[in-house]
Amino acid sequence: MAKDAPAERMKRKDYEKELEKLQVELCHLQDYVRANKLRVIIVFEGRDAAGKGGTIKAITEKVSPRVFRVVALPAPSDREKTQLFFQRYMEQFPAGGEIVIFDRSWYNRAGVEYVMGFATPAEHQRFLSLCPQMERYVIDGGIILIKIWLEVGMDEQERRFHARIDDPVRQWKLSPMDLESYRRWYDYSRARDLMLKQTSTKEAPWYIIRSDDKRKARLNCIAHLLGAIPYKRIKKDKIKLPKRSEKGRYNDQAGLKGMNFVAERY
Repeated sequence: MAKDAPAERMKRKDYEKELEKLQVELCHLQDYVRANKLRVIIVFEGRDAAGKGGTIKAITEKVSPRVFRVVALPAPSDREKTQLFFQRYMEQFPAGGEIVIFDRSWYNRAGVEYVMGFATPAEHQRFLSLCPQMERYVIDGGIILIKIWLEVGMDEQERRFHARIDDPVRQWKLSPMDLESYRRWYDYSRARDLMLKQTSTKEAPWYIIRSDDKRKARLNCIAHLLGAIPYKRIKKDKIKLPKRSEKGRYNDQAGLKGMNFVAERY
């Protein structure tokens, strides 16, 4: 049977036009979250090269890092390994007026830790059992929790891996763990399905976004977030620049004389 023709990729011009509109709305959302002291957590999960980093960048590009805070934790230290599993993640949870974006999260235990043998089967099963309870506790405490799974296809992941191999400015994105995850595609598929089945609840459902077309995925993700977090545009007074005071007039360029300036190459 012949394969279906691949869907047409979104053109950059169309993407940038739509992205600008959505980023304006993200700024309005930001104002509302800050003014009303909302607490929001957005969890991003997905296979390696699914597009998490690019999607997060599109979300945070035009907003304040003081409101939209990205958390990408490294592997746990020896000390952190002795803590309660959720402890180091909860230390990053938002205060009032913050949106915390987890670029990978506690769901590492259901994915890479389980597949690669860093967590025992008993630890994995305990996580799947306790995770919905923990998330229910977080939501009952007034935090808005949104969970996003970016789903990339096998062929597209392979294409992106080859692109990273061939591009020196993207090779840092490839680690031995990434290559091993590529090899164990079906192990990760089974782990994904088990995770989604046991942790997608009425209070904290998973939302899946197909990401073979990165541009469409980013737009769909931002549109979903704007619909998932209730907000209204806040009316603001028009900003006017005050007049500069002439009092104590000073030659502000004189003090720079003799200082080291960077050579202007461009």
